[in-house]
Amino acid sequence: MKLVRFLTAGDEPADKGRLGLQRADRIADLGYFARLQHDDRRRWFEDMLGFIQGGPEAQAHLARYEDALFAPGAATHALAEVRLLPPLMPTTILCAGSNYHAHNREKAAAPLSGKEPEFFIKTADCVVGSDDVIVHDSVLTRKLDCETELAIVIGKSGRHIPVASALEHVFGYSIVNDVTARDRQVRLKPDGSAWYELGRGKVFDTSAPFGPCIVTSDEVGDPQALRLRTRINGELRQSSSTRDMIWSCAELIHFFSINMTLKPGMVIITGTPAGTAWSSDAELGGRWTPPPAGSGEEELVPARGYNRAGDLVECDIERIGVLRNTVA
Repeated sequence: MKLVRFLTAGDEPADKGRLGLQRADRIADLGYFARLQHDDRRRWFEDMLGFIQGGPEAQAHLARYEDALFAPGAATHALAEVRLLPPLMPTTILCAGSNYHAHNREKAAAPLSGKEPEFFIKTADCVVGSDDVIVHDSVLTRKLDCETELAIVIGKSGRHIPVASALEHVFGYSIVNDVTARDRQVRLKPDGSAWYELGRGKVFDTSAPFGPCIVTSDEVGDPQALRLRTRINGELRQSSSTRDMIWSCAELIHFFSINMTLKPGMVIITGTPAGTAWSSDAELGGRWTPPPAGSGEEELVPARGYNRAGDLVECDIERIGVLRNTVA
């Protein structure tokens, strides 16, 4: 299933948004479906968190009526005529930096790079939706960078979750653009080594575009077999597979669950592959090299600088969709 939150033309901007089920270019309003329920199942379809908390029972109940919701004459909305919101306002976004082999090789290495996940947190205050703007605040940064990342949406609570059963705790997957202020993040010592300030470099307004949807785990299948791409103004900057992760999705769930109880509605973002603007910035230790000819990889365009106002950023993950935002 592909789930979205959206507003129609008649909705007020302050509305919390409608829960929708997307099929191709149509969206069924699950608020209407909720009103047809005459028991506790109504809460499953009133908002995204309620549906996540409903677990497999809620998904199975909706699946029984899915075809009817899209039957000729059913009340659906055209995707092009609604405004998509972030699919969820997560309680917490747990972030794993330096989690792709190729990305680690292209940049200045901090002491823990590649040895354990770089653990930082973003909040719901950072979140915007697909087609919302990414604000480039020149007081905060001169080096605004973007990173396509697979997002794990937790569906079942757990603490100290074993790797072997970790994916049983996943509701679905989405996309987060881990927008970063590189000149706040990367600090170089005189000897050329680096340390990272992951607070000011990562946590600020509009630094977590999220969407356009959440796809349930059964439709995604193996999360370690997904193609990721980033395009800036149509130029292909990143192209890789989640199989290049150093720590798999299951291992990251285990890792974060050691610190805290994972709960429905939490989101884990899983790192980004090579090809960021940082990788071409020698001033901050970037050492990007293109994939060699004959490697079978797509040809990437090296960044000629960081993001500027007017740039269109497209974060594309196989089986999920494309998260689009413009820098302003």
